[in-house]
Amino acid sequence: MPIPFLDLKAQHASHRAEILASIGDVVDRCAFAGGPYVEKFEQEFAAFCRTGHAIGVANGTDALWFALLALGVGRGDEVITAPNSFIATAEAISFCGATPVFVDIDEHTYTLDPARLEGAITRRTKAIIPVHLYGQMADMDPIMAVAARHGLWVIEDACQAHGAEYRGRRAGSIGHLGCFSFYPGKNLGAWGEAGAVVTQDLHLAEKVRILRDHGQETKYHHSVIGWNGRMDGIQAAVLQVKLRDLDRGNAARRENALIYRGLLADVAGVRLEPPADHGTSVYHLLVVRVAGRDRVLEGMGRREIACGVHYPTPIHLQPAYAHLGLGPGSFPIAERSAREVLSLPMFPELTAGQIALVAKELAAVVAAPRLVEALGV
Repeated sequence: MPIPFLDLKAQHASHRAEILASIGDVVDRCAFAGGPYVEKFEQEFAAFCRTGHAIGVANGTDALWFALLALGVGRGDEVITAPNSFIATAEAISFCGATPVFVDIDEHTYTLDPARLEGAITRRTKAIIPVHLYGQMADMDPIMAVAARHGLWVIEDACQAHGAEYRGRRAGSIGHLGCFSFYPGKNLGAWGEAGAVVTQDLHLAEKVRILRDHGQETKYHHSVIGWNGRMDGIQAAVLQVKLRDLDRGNAARRENALIYRGLLADVAGVRLEPPADHGTSVYHLLVVRVAGRDRVLEGMGRREIACGVHYPTPIHLQPAYAHLGLGPGSFPIAERSAREVLSLPMFPELTAGQIALVAKELAAVVAAPRLVEALGV
């Protein structure tokens, strides 16, 4: 039985009629760029994140970029982040004219290691971007403490952590700003591209609002050089409907993770890290570590189990960032995890039977080389 990595059709089936009706309202009112649907979603998403403000933007990369610009990050500055994120985190830093500075990750959470943070700070450091990877939040209290000691801004990259919590606080609500992507495959996904910035700070919220709309404070009055980064009304309408089901979907992901954990606990050669004790993951991805990852990925594909790799090459080893001069061995934990991580099927509609089949096939694929060796063939 083929098992998809992600089943968006199943996700949208129960919401289809309501979403289409909501899109119809946007069309009838011609509220396509910004407008009342975006404003309503912003209010509801801010309440969901437990922040004072949410600003809808065109995508998650814009969210990161506008957040940095709102904090005054620019040429000559340095911004610290993790090397095992999607490249958009570093791109946003580069778009500002600043330089990304990487810090290796914690072996078990795959997020920025706070113990290594202070050693990366220089007189040019302006901000820190911890990445809440795979649905689990970084260890924010020590990160915020280091930032406070050095007078640094903190932007949460929460693009994979919609609804995740850290010691009872929602993703995006702890740093000075939090950034979200609503790419279709996210826990809260649009029917296209969209993103948001959240914050408790009214002044920063207003800066982001101006930046996303060509630097306009009022129509045709441009106080700064901005960008066209507005959220579409249609995407806001879709997200407003789907937001109502996000807590249920996240709970289903956590239940699926528990089933995976039980089935894979005693499988030799498969490493599934325990959840961090500082918070609650929303399991955007269910990631295991295996030796010979590429062989295992191919073997699962032959068995019609769709898996993925997030992310096979750390940012500092990408050709786009070769100018930083950071070769192999610069961040050994991130590099080792990049060679071993394998993302298994994970979505709210995944059934216990499907998970059992994934676990069974994974155990067989991982065991195959050892079996060959034991048989002497």
